[in-house]
Amino acid sequence: MPIYVMLTKVSPDATKNPFDLVELEKEVKASIKRNCPDVKWIKNLAVFGPYDYLDIFEAPNDEEASKVAIIVRSFGHATTETWSAIEWDNFKDTIAHIRKAPIE
Repeated sequence: MPIYVMLTKVSPDATKNPFDLVELEKEVKASIKRNCPDVKWIKNLAVFGPYDYLDIFEAPNDEEASKVAIIVRSFGHATTETWSAIEWDNFKDTIAHIRKAPIE
């Protein structure tokens, strides 16, 4: 199944209390599970920098991955950026099948 990486930035006014983020996560996860049952979460990370969270998940296709991002944003507290990703070994296999074009 394809792998996706999603970066999320939560707006500063999203919560008054940091513990509210835990409740928000529960609500978002429940909505994703209900609406995207084929999505499999690989990793959730809090990150430092321009984004707050990095999520890695598998989804059957781009449409299902976009539903995940839409659900996260639908709570009105976040912006997301989602990328498709290829495991390194699979990428090396792809490279191995590329033939060099002859120089003219």
